[in-house]
Amino acid sequence: MNPAPIVPAPAADAAGPQVPVRDVDVVVIGGGPAGSTAATLLARAGHSVVLLEKDAHPRFHIGESLLPMNMPILDELGVLDQVRAIGVHKAGADFPLADDVTRSHVFRFTRQLDPRHDFAVHVRRDQFDALLFEHAGAQGVETHARTRVTQVAFGRDGRPSRVEARAEDGTPLALRPRYVIDASGRDTFLSSRLKLKRKNPAHQSAALFSHFRGVARHPGEDAGNITIARFEHGWFWLIPLPDDVMSVGAVCSPEYLKQRGSGEARLDNEALLMRTLATNPAVRARMQGAERVAPVHATGNYSYGARRMAGPGWILIGDAYTFVDPIFSSGVFLAMDSARAAATLVDAALRAPAREARLQRAMQARIERGLRHFTWFIYRFNTPVMRRLFSAPRNDLQVEQAVISMLAGDVFDNAAVRWRLHVFRLIYAMNAIAIAPQALRGWLARRRQARAVFRGDTLHEGNP
Repeated sequence: MNPAPIVPAPAADAAGPQVPVRDVDVVVIGGGPAGSTAATLLARAGHSVVLLEKDAHPRFHIGESLLPMNMPILDELGVLDQVRAIGVHKAGADFPLADDVTRSHVFRFTRQLDPRHDFAVHVRRDQFDALLFEHAGAQGVETHARTRVTQVAFGRDGRPSRVEARAEDGTPLALRPRYVIDASGRDTFLSSRLKLKRKNPAHQSAALFSHFRGVARHPGEDAGNITIARFEHGWFWLIPLPDDVMSVGAVCSPEYLKQRGSGEARLDNEALLMRTLATNPAVRARMQGAERVAPVHATGNYSYGARRMAGPGWILIGDAYTFVDPIFSSGVFLAMDSARAAATLVDAALRAPAREARLQRAMQARIERGLRHFTWFIYRFNTPVMRRLFSAPRNDLQVEQAVISMLAGDVFDNAAVRWRLHVFRLIYAMNAIAIAPQALRGWLARRRQARAVFRGDTLHEGNP
């Protein structure tokens, strides 16, 4: 049974009757990687597309590590060479051993089950996002920066009938779209207004992060690896960027961030980040002599989703639909992959409207299928059982290669990867039985963390 259509009351004409309303095929809200990707592909398909971005590029953003499955999308857009030129080659991921600060388990993307795309890049998001936005304009998209969407009005049929926006200088804009793509990221423009947004009840985390110069890098081909290191209350990322800059962050339970205290004794973000980094010997050794070159940010309430991905004439993509813990660097890939799928869907729906509902159901099913594998690992990554498995990886039935394929982003359309990941779940369950007391403590800690709340300063609007 199809869900009942969402039909909000018609919006007031906030822009005023004097503002001319222009007809356009597609309005895309948000000029990040998802919005720029969808807009570019739809403009190439011959549609008139308006891309509205509230900020001006370049602007700071986290999510700097891409996945190998990003590379064919960048190639399709025609920007792969430019992205490689501004990025750092990423051959894989390494996980430092808890009992030996000099050694790590390295998972190289060449060991995927299907290693056609065996590398990725790390990028500064200000440069990367600006490149994609400018490329969209060069491909025929009508781009507007510093232009905030203020209203999406719906007709009685449940379809968007009008989009209103206002530029930073106060200039109003009114559009009559045939389709609206919400790529507004954690602003979750439509999801919040249609009351579709919901906090993830199974996972909750917060993060402290900044940029440093002078952090030690691995030698040779592993110099560009992302490092993922655990500590008692969460995990660290170390992402090598150009110009000897390293993105360094700690993702932790919200209750851990509450240890900052209050009043005069309250630790600032930098003090807590540096104290936290010192708890892992391998990370501490690499940070010796490093210099912070950016502010320290804190953000909380990471995980959320929407009850629906799409409806008549609209669709949510990337973080506008769902956001999960960034441990496996899936954010930009999920955004661009869903954008590419949405562009195909919208193009087909505009040409053959009777196919729209079926295409939307199929797309949501595919996205959820891949997300289930990411989230299963994410929820359990810091448990005693997962620590045990990652400390001594084995490749029986090519399960280790399937995990590497998952780390590369190859979970949506590769059945050979997915069935092996289900085997990994059985292995996990058997190991949980083998260390039942520790596994139970880990399970209880996860449940406690999911109920915790952190509301600190944040780079993003719209946290649940």
